[in-house]
Amino acid sequence: MVFEVFEAFLLRPDAVSVWRHPEVRKRLSWYYEVMTNAKPAKYRICKRIEVDVDLSSSDEELWRAHREVAQRFAGVWREIMSDKLKLEELEIPKVSFLDLKVELVKRMLRSCVFCERRCKVDRKRGEKGFCGLDATARVSSFFHHYGEEAPLVPSGTIFFTSCSFKCVFCQNWDISTDPYNGVEVTPKQLAAIATRLRKEGCRNINYVGGNPDQSMHVIVESLKYMDVNVPILWNSNAYASLEAMEVLKDLVDIWLPDFKYGNDECAKRLSMAPRYFEVVTRNLKVMHESGDMIVRHLVLPNHIECCTRPVLKWLAENCRRCLVNVMEQYRPEHEVARRPHLYPDINRRPTSSEMKAAYSIAEELGIIYEPVS
Repeated sequence: MVFEVFEAFLLRPDAVSVWRHPEVRKRLSWYYEVMTNAKPAKYRICKRIEVDVDLSSSDEELWRAHREVAQRFAGVWREIMSDKLKLEELEIPKVSFLDLKVELVKRMLRSCVFCERRCKVDRKRGEKGFCGLDATARVSSFFHHYGEEAPLVPSGTIFFTSCSFKCVFCQNWDISTDPYNGVEVTPKQLAAIATRLRKEGCRNINYVGGNPDQSMHVIVESLKYMDVNVPILWNSNAYASLEAMEVLKDLVDIWLPDFKYGNDECAKRLSMAPRYFEVVTRNLKVMHESGDMIVRHLVLPNHIECCTRPVLKWLAENCRRCLVNVMEQYRPEHEVARRPHLYPDINRRPTSSEMKAAYSIAEELGIIYEPVS
């Protein structure tokens, strides 16, 4: 950890100084303790929770067992958080909560409902839905990321190909639109990548893309082959299905979701995402209840009133414990750059006055903190 702190100080001094901010320490307390090895990552706790169910049982029986064990997991997690219990005091079971999750995601792959599009294709047999992926997961790149929010740097970022959105302004369009722009990885290989990144000094393992939801079967299984203590970070568009959220909520230590749009019309036109506001707000509530969270909102030009204001208002009313990053990084990319006449409203960067307006809204609502802005 000494080298990691020194490296972060040289490249991102705010990655060290951010932890002197009381609100950051308070709102990211669980993440901080896992990051500094004071507490075990949630996936390691899942490995110590016994499941009394035959993994060859029906889907209904497995989900019933999962929901029952999830309540027990929550109790154990609270005891570990409050220092009433140590991970080492829990025996290693023959069948663990993680084993059950692995079996469930494998079954979900046969009628894929990882995201809210619910294509229900059999990816195990090579069928492909909206994301264009079969049963394999592909990694485009992995590295120490120094461009993330200060508490996350350096972030052990693993980029997966494909996405459940079709954002016309996607800055990672080369991997989000091409499922084959990457190298296929097995669960064991992915575990080796994550372990290496942690041992090299990364503060977390950051599953992103594209979007990680579509590769969650490989990600979840990879945790069976890991034991390194590291916060699991889920960096997504927050469009996962409820079933996927049930599996993930006991594994993820810190959530990093996007919350782009304040209405369904903008989401459908710019990302081909139906029922956007309903789905994303539903999932944000689950995230907020099950771990630490930094929400990203990318400010789009000409979208302050239709998107930025309602997004920040909803967060202020429903996710008071999260941190929010109001982002100014938007630039015309991908389809907007190729066909600007179709998207005149977002065919430029946000102006300084638009960003000032966005920050003012956030500050009025009390949800923006400079250490993560």
